[in-house]
Amino acid sequence: MLAWLLIGVAMITTGARAQVRDSVAATIAAEVKPRDTIPNRILRVNRVIIIGNKVTRNRIIERELSLKPGDTIRQQNLPGTLQWDKNKLYNLRLFNTVSVRALEFSEDEIDILVELTERWYIFPAPIFELSDRNFNEWWNNYNHDLSRINYGVRIYKNNFRGRNETLRFTAQFGFTRKFDIQYRIPNLDRKQKHGLSFNFDYGAPKNLAVKTQDHKLVFLREDKVVRTTFGASVGYSYRKSFYEMHGLSLGYRENTVVDTVLQINPIYFNGGKTTQRFWTFSYSFSSERRDVVMYPLKGYQFTGYINKTGILPTDDVNQLEINLTYARHWPLGSDFFLSNFSSLLWSTTTNQPYNVFNALGYRNQLIRGFENYVIEGPEFALNKTTLKKRIFYKTWTLNDMPIEQFNYLPLAIYLKTFADFGYVKNYPYYDEKGFNTEFSNRFLSGGGFGIDVVTAYDLALRFEYTFTQQKPTGAFFFNVRKEF
Repeated sequence: MLAWLLIGVAMITTGARAQVRDSVAATIAAEVKPRDTIPNRILRVNRVIIIGNKVTRNRIIERELSLKPGDTIRQQNLPGTLQWDKNKLYNLRLFNTVSVRALEFSEDEIDILVELTERWYIFPAPIFELSDRNFNEWWNNYNHDLSRINYGVRIYKNNFRGRNETLRFTAQFGFTRKFDIQYRIPNLDRKQKHGLSFNFDYGAPKNLAVKTQDHKLVFLREDKVVRTTFGASVGYSYRKSFYEMHGLSLGYRENTVVDTVLQINPIYFNGGKTTQRFWTFSYSFSSERRDVVMYPLKGYQFTGYINKTGILPTDDVNQLEINLTYARHWPLGSDFFLSNFSSLLWSTTTNQPYNVFNALGYRNQLIRGFENYVIEGPEFALNKTTLKKRIFYKTWTLNDMPIEQFNYLPLAIYLKTFADFGYVKNYPYYDEKGFNTEFSNRFLSGGGFGIDVVTAYDLALRFEYTFTQQKPTGAFFFNVRKEF
């Protein structure tokens, strides 16, 4: 994974320079000139002009715009509206650069000019990545064992048919062997509020995390396949407004393990079975009002998730999960930024098999400083705060680059300090057996300082030195995902 990321940093760049072609420019009115600002002046939108989208259909772009031809807006509200429209277009992750401007058409009329440069949409991306949850777990817990590398190919076709559809195929070998195909259609209807997604996956690894010991995953490795898994799901999405999204998902999964797994961990599946079958149904909600989703500096996000595993009486799992998260980001001025994230999870505890245990340590929900650990429990609370200062920002123009999508290389560097707090309630099974109790049922904290490097295609590299109650001397951690 690290090698592939380093290659990506060198090869992939964000932000291609927008070209205003002569044939289009001739239809555009003169740019707005400095004028006396009259906050209550009512402006009418004459035209919306979109240039630079060679693949993306106009309706996908127009869906994100607050202003349509014939709409009116007070002049004092115009800059903020255009900025949020720019953010919404960029967060589609279809464009390297986005500009949304008002052009003066007459004294009280404006044109809206949207200038875009599109990303590269077809990626036959080689897979060369770690099988572990993060770089630190691989380095510290498994002695940077190179046999734990996954390799293969992942083929993306983003913006399929120019409608923001996504088609992905994965063929992965190495430590964790799996195959999957996903197809996402976010805009089924003319109003672009309804969407569908489909997913099929199959895995047959020769290794498996079979239990947790001292809050670390223990793997079984064999010369033969130790688990096979098949899953299929269909999802429905409803985008009520620019910022709110509702989702429903129905899925089926079947898992089979060898006898050795149950000998090591009798509760890996319930009832001593080697095969597990169940249906899942989930509802999710997201209110996304952040400026740049992949590395936000302003705005907020709220998400909710309810998942029922085991719908039929014959299903081998019966679990209910509820997860709520809230993130807030404040620009403080002078290139200082403050961020805060909170998460609450609750799930049922009765007779749950090990393979559906919840934990802090997955899905980027962790206390910094505890990257090496999986702290399992049916309930947890988490709060993370970061104060950062941008110390460098620059974009280089690569004029010799023959492909338009790779003409610019942006780079931003942030110094930061942070503090995280959390609490995990332990599973009754662990309490009864008296293990995996060191970090459960107690208040946990971690804090430190670090550097974030943000560059090509939303890539964020995090270098952090963290202190905890358990390691007051501190330890270095490296991550390639955003904080939250």
